[in-house]
Amino acid sequence: MASLAVVVAAVVCAAVVVAVAAAGKFDDVVEPSWANDHVVYEGDLLKLRLDSSSGGGFASKNKFLYGKATADLKLVAGDSAGVVTAFYLSSGGDKHNEFDFEFLGNVTGEPYLVQTNLYIDGVGNREQRIDLWFDPTADFHTYAVLWNPSQVVFLVDDTPIRVYENKNATAVKGHHRHASGTTTNNATAASSVPPFPSPQPMSVYSSIWNADDWATQGGRVKTDWTHAPFVATFRDVRVEGCAWAANATDSDAGEVARCTGSSWGKEGRYWWKEKDMEELTVHQSHQLVWARAHHLVYDYCVDTDRFPVQPPECAGR
Repeated sequence: MASLAVVVAAVVCAAVVVAVAAAGKFDDVVEPSWANDHVVYEGDLLKLRLDSSSGGGFASKNKFLYGKATADLKLVAGDSAGVVTAFYLSSGGDKHNEFDFEFLGNVTGEPYLVQTNLYIDGVGNREQRIDLWFDPTADFHTYAVLWNPSQVVFLVDDTPIRVYENKNATAVKGHHRHASGTTTNNATAASSVPPFPSPQPMSVYSSIWNADDWATQGGRVKTDWTHAPFVATFRDVRVEGCAWAANATDSDAGEVARCTGSSWGKEGRYWWKEKDMEELTVHQSHQLVWARAHHLVYDYCVDTDRFPVQPPECAGR
């Protein structure tokens, strides 16, 4: 009996060591933000679990202004109808900005849909949906948001699937000019320029929850709890950006100036703000065209039932 007790103790100890190692891998970047018992460290992985009692989520330990947030993620396998896994960036307050990846579960054998959305000064309703060109439940894939003063780019395995450009930045560069060289009327130009997220520090979040009132086939297919728990698995979460000072308010002008104007900081080189990050490369532009031509299944810009008057950022589509 003594030897059995030793074996049991060794197994328990080993399990604790593995869990601590996994927690340590993510500990510098994120921490559980709700339903901590549904945020599970297993091996070198972090898992978010959903059952009939709760989902779960994590948040980054630091806020940042501009940069890139990346997750290596394997989505819920099998019948995941009604289940939504989200990876997103968000600032705080009623006038918050937010950049969303939402992975919409489906019945077995049907493709996952990935919904992206942007909230600007508290206003969203900018949804686009694509179907993926691979099975996101079979292996890990990389999902990322690149954010700088010129653009917000959503990427899947380094392929851009959506770009939201700062037309104000384009206007500053002098592109909004008549052929004669005279600038357009300032008031007219301002009213036609689409909004772009103001410089607010953001945190990185992920969560899993039940959204069977809308997520799968418009809510017609409900979550089958006999398949619970539903598990989304993270191999890595990375945040590269200008870290916001912990003691600064979200409107701190000094931090805005530092993160907007500097090329280097305590984090190293601010590569995400360099000239070649202001727009897609030619290759990336071709990738974007391919992704949208073959995999875009919904775009708010062409939904005239919802938007009889086309949103300003959609002009020309």
